[in-house]
Amino acid sequence: MTAKSPITETKEKWVYVFGPGRTEGGAALSELLGGKGANIAEMANLNLPVPPGFTIITQVCHAFFTRGRELPPSLRPQVADALSAVGEITGMGFGDTQNPLLVSVRSGARASMPGMMDTILNLGLNDLTVNGLSKRAKDERFAYDCYRRFIQMYADVVLGVDHGIFEDILENYKNLNAMSLDTELEADDWRVVIDEYKKAVVENTGEPFPQDTNEQLWRAISAVFGSWQNARARTYRSLYTIPDAWGTAVNIQAMVFGNLGDTSATGVAFTRNPSTGEKEIFGEYLRNAQGEDVVSGVRTPQPLLRSAGHAPGGSVNSLEALMPDTFEQLKGVLEELEKHYGDMQDVEFTIENGKLWMLQTRAGKRTTAAAIKIAADLAVEGIITREEAVSRIDPLALDQLLHPTIAPGATNKVITTGLPASPGAASGLMVFTPEDAVDMASGEVGVILVRKETSPEDIHGMQAAAGILTARGGMTSHAAVVARGMGRPCVTGAGAMRIDMDAKTMRVGSLVFKKGDTITIDGTTGRVFAGAASMRQPELTGSFGILMDWADSIRKLDVRANADTQHDARQARDFGAQGIGLSRTEHMFFDEERIVAMREMILAQDAQGRRQALQKTLPMQRSDFKSLFEVMAGLPVTIRLLDPPLHEFLPHEDRDIKAVARELGVETEKLKIRISELKEFNPMLGFRGCRLGIVYPEIVQMQARAMFEAAVEALKTTGQMVKLEVMVPLVAFRGEFDAVAGEIRKVAASVEAKMGQKIAYEIGTMVELPRAALRAREIAQGEEGAAFFSFGTNDLTQTCLGLSRDDAGPILETYLREGVLTQDPFVSLDEDGVGALIRLAIERGRQANPDLKLGICGEHGGDPRSIALCHAWGLDYVSCSPFRVPVARLAAAQAALKGRSS
Repeated sequence: MTAKSPITETKEKWVYVFGPGRTEGGAALSELLGGKGANIAEMANLNLPVPPGFTIITQVCHAFFTRGRELPPSLRPQVADALSAVGEITGMGFGDTQNPLLVSVRSGARASMPGMMDTILNLGLNDLTVNGLSKRAKDERFAYDCYRRFIQMYADVVLGVDHGIFEDILENYKNLNAMSLDTELEADDWRVVIDEYKKAVVENTGEPFPQDTNEQLWRAISAVFGSWQNARARTYRSLYTIPDAWGTAVNIQAMVFGNLGDTSATGVAFTRNPSTGEKEIFGEYLRNAQGEDVVSGVRTPQPLLRSAGHAPGGSVNSLEALMPDTFEQLKGVLEELEKHYGDMQDVEFTIENGKLWMLQTRAGKRTTAAAIKIAADLAVEGIITREEAVSRIDPLALDQLLHPTIAPGATNKVITTGLPASPGAASGLMVFTPEDAVDMASGEVGVILVRKETSPEDIHGMQAAAGILTARGGMTSHAAVVARGMGRPCVTGAGAMRIDMDAKTMRVGSLVFKKGDTITIDGTTGRVFAGAASMRQPELTGSFGILMDWADSIRKLDVRANADTQHDARQARDFGAQGIGLSRTEHMFFDEERIVAMREMILAQDAQGRRQALQKTLPMQRSDFKSLFEVMAGLPVTIRLLDPPLHEFLPHEDRDIKAVARELGVETEKLKIRISELKEFNPMLGFRGCRLGIVYPEIVQMQARAMFEAAVEALKTTGQMVKLEVMVPLVAFRGEFDAVAGEIRKVAASVEAKMGQKIAYEIGTMVELPRAALRAREIAQGEEGAAFFSFGTNDLTQTCLGLSRDDAGPILETYLREGVLTQDPFVSLDEDGVGALIRLAIERGRQANPDLKLGICGEHGGDPRSIALCHAWGLDYVSCSPFRVPVARLAAAQAALKGRSS
């Protein structure tokens, strides 16, 4: 940390200065200074060219809202001293009419929230200081351009005047004077426009535009703090689980100008490609522009590198070609920042008359594919360790890699091409507003949000959409950055599109597409297709495979999959599953042909009738099990005996009942009577699970015979015996387990004798009732006790909380909103309640049987937080859906790393 600035010291220190020789703080103080302020201070400490300024700390945000949106009085003298310090460094004076210091006022939360809060540039301009700026810059047109920008931005952010009003004024002025929309106005033109802007402020607020620069500053500070609670910021925090209590800092920094002519520019650069992870500078810039011009997407920027071919004339108009010396300086700064932070950086910079200024650096948002490659490459390069590489990847973000891309043979017509802003492909119904995206998106139908350009207000629609397509903007515009962070495919800058928001149509040449039409976007190539293109599954190789190998070498938990079909099992094994932790046999009965036999069994009047019906299902079950065992040869496979209530297999509507009666050759009324007999008020706590096997042991006998015979047949095919685990569901009493296990052992002995093959198998239970957890010692006791416990955390959560997962949505939504709960217990394990039962069952079960195998197979098995708990509790494995297997592998490794450090 460098020498302290001459800030007035009070009991509460609200302000930290940064600049040459006077920097306070650095990257380590991100909780206090916010990410932006901490990193600006860090760059200043590295002696990089940073415009001086100061940061008002995040605690002031808390004080601001606690005090009813009023700033603490002790802040004013500290800001005055800091502003004076900045003036000394720059040789300018805030409010000085001859040599005015202008500042930017920016938000800066601890976590990056791109575009979600407010920014004001050129603050300090008024009718007098604009003349001082004009004389200093020797450019009257520039000064008045800055003034009109300031009025528009300040009026929007602070005074609440819609920025569209100012856009209309400017467009009308150009139309009246027969100018094209791209015409750059002269100073006299800007004076006329500025007068119209001021009139608009009076008309919409009832007050004149403020000329007092101190009033401008304090109202701007309050507005930026206030933007912490705007709708888009709240939505973003909800999506990315950023706590409301963190608050934002406010950064006030001396302005540097990228709009001073062709030797000035502004831009955004990434030290590596945020879409692919390739080790190359990636970014864009605009000459003669200010920062909002790049990120707003209104103007299409040019690339930094000669070799970047995504923009027209990119090699000729690149920064590398037009400002080679400045480019080399920027390149050196980027290399230094990446090495210093040990991660890919996203930087904002301005070039003022050929001089480079660094405005911001932060860890760059990137696609998951890029994140994996960057982490693996940094480890290989020796910049970080393998453990750090593994710990950097969000396990849940791996979902981005597990979805289809456009198949090579797709023949869909290419409508247009834009910039490949965020990779991956998506098909969906076209929508033109974020509200329509939310309304029309569903689990089965995706939507593509089509916009001229996106803004932070669109965040809810972007989240709902399967993909995003914009007519304007570049690779670093709002749509691109947010889409990459969300893992949404995105194509930007598709300039051939003409969007009519009133008619809700998109026109490309003679082609017209309307709301509800299906299109496909490819964020990897920038192409847009008519209709739904055929897709292919991703191949998880390269850096992904390397990182997962590192994760596997670290983790202690095994990862299995919940799989009921051969396809699911093969997918799971391809994703690295070490077996099947749950195969739900009931899912094998719902096939149209099989459900007939199942209904015959349910309707049978006696055991003999049930056996005859079940005999029809035996070869089907055996075939299903054989296919699973062949895929999982040599690995453990847990087969759960029939679990759901029998009424789930029967029809309930009159029309369906009549059809089934005809199908089975029984009288409709008799079928209705049987359905009525099976009806339960609360079937999930009724005649299901092991209770079925005890009342109807012939069901257990058929299923056991199918799996044991399948194991022997699969052995002949693969040469490896599957490690069969038979799971008895819904056990509450040791007697229930013994009754069902006894039937299983008798069938095993019969099959072994018949087929002349010893079968390796174990019998265990799914712990999904509180009593089973409490009596775990008894259930696991002795040679014939349960050999394994698999915690069915879905039902265990329901029975522990007395809350039905199917009906809990409105309750949990209220609880989460009101702070009764901090997380959904059906998503992440309830550590104190359900977790207490699991820990008790582990302790008591292993007291009875030290070799007791333990795992979970509920949906929590794919949740990183729950996986961390399973690691801490000493479980042997977690089991999850096939597409969550990579997530679980990585989360288990991160849990092991966390355990090492704690």
